[in-house]
Parts: sequence; C-alpha cells; structure tokens
Amino acid sequence: MPASHYTVSDVMTHTAIAIGRDAPYKEIVALLDQWKVSALPVLEGEGRVVGVVSEADLLPKEEFRLDTPRPGEFAEAAKAGALRAGELMSSPAVTVHADATLAEAARIMATRRVKRLPVVNDIGMLEGVVSRSDLLKVFLRSDSEIEEEIRSSVLGESAAPVGLDVSVLEGVATLRGGLADPSLVPLLARAVRAVEGVVDVRMRLGAHEDAA
Repeated sequence: MPASHYTVSDVMTHTAIAIGRDAPYKEIVALLDQWKVSALPVLEGEGRVVGVVSEADLLPKEEFRLDTPRPGEFAEAAKAGALRAGELMSSPAVTVHADATLAEAARIMATRRVKRLPVVNDIGMLEGVVSRSDLLKVFLRSDSEIEEEIRSSVLGESAAPVGLDVSVLEGVATLRGGLADPSLVPLLARAVRAVEGVVDVRMRLGAHEDAA
C-alpha cells in the first residue's frame, strides 16, 4: 500500500530570494520585509548555499542595544555588532533536497526549529526554498481528490481487502465495509493516513469502529 508521492519539489518556491555574504544589515531587514519571509539563504560563488540569515540572527542588535549580556548569551550578543550577512548568518545552513518527502522536511523543521529550508542539489546549489506554509498546501487538496487517490492507490491494489469503501469529508477519511482479518486494520489505517491531505482516519469495519 504505497504512500502519496508528493515531495518538496511539488510545493517549494522555485524562485528564491537570496543574498551574498557582503549584504549589509539594513538591506537584509528590508528584503525580509519586502518579500514577507523570515529568513534568507546566503550564497557564494555561482549559487552554493553557505548559510542562512533569519530574523533570530538579526534580533540581537535590538536585544542587546542597551543591556549587558548575561552568562550564556555571549554567542548571541556577538551578533549585535555584526554588520553583514557573513557575520550574521547561521552556518552551515540547514537544507533539504527537492526529492525529500514532505514528512522529512517537516521533521527537519521541527527538530532544527526553523521555519524555512533552502532546497539544494547534490553539490549544495540553491534550487528553491520550502516553508512551513508550503508543507501545509497538501491540506488544500479537495475531498474528492483525496478520496480518488485512496481508492486507486490503497483500496485499488489486488491485495487490498474486498468490499471496502471510502468517503472523505473535510479531510477526514472514513473506511466502511467488512474485514475478514482484523490484524489488517492498523496497516490499512496507516496506508490511508499516508495519503497527502488526509487529516484523520475513521475505521468503520464491521466490529472495528474506531478512530485510527
């Protein structure tokens, strides 16, 4: 039972705004405001990503304008005197490849606590940017589109249980029918949940009427 085939390349912004190491502080702030983004990739050479400047990298200049840093804050306070992207950026950059799954990208964002990821090729060249909001685009899929994919990619397989049907309402997929082998319920629920855009799964399979 295959999962959906969506990858980062399906949802990312292919035309990314980026800066060089020498970009000055005020220019960076202006670009963030102009393009309504929270971070910018920093490039060198012909487009290799060497770092990222985020809002968090810029805030120490305001945070430590008047206050003396406390123990444990000296690394952040050092950025208060930085003037250019090369001094401000976080490096190495946290990146992702275009063929990564949306789940992989979401996991990187969560564990590294970032809102945007530069998308790079095998040699680190910038191909685009993917953001949290980009990853949520799959939940804009229509109920009918999600339902059709579940029918074709999950229930349509020759090994799928016979006599099952699915309906989708507001992203919640409900499976109904008879299931001879109850041990297949978790496997079936997992396959349906893997379809991009599914918000939740409800199983109405004979005696097994539980949320999955």
